[in-house]
Amino acid sequence: MAAIRRLALLGHELRRPKADFLRDGIYELRAKRGHVNYRVLYFFHGKNVALLAHALTKKDAVPDIDIKRALERMDRFARSPEKHTHEESLDEET
Repeated sequence: MAAIRRLALLGHELRRPKADFLRDGIYELRAKRGHVNYRVLYFFHGKNVALLAHALTKKDAVPDIDIKRALERMDRFARSPEKHTHEESLDEET
């Protein structure tokens, strides 16, 4: 959660070693707990929104199949962002 909060705070400014560009608009957010390396693949929508597309644990490079999953989700979002957007109303907070 701390890595996600840092991404929310810094957005495009978040750099290595906490985040890195992979390819085709997909970035990885890096977190480690013990000996486990966690990766959250994400992409940006506009200047201020990062969408978390896929998560995994890894030892070496991020597998191509995981990047493809994130790219598919990015494409789905681009085709109909309203289907994949949630806004809380004041009624939901109570």
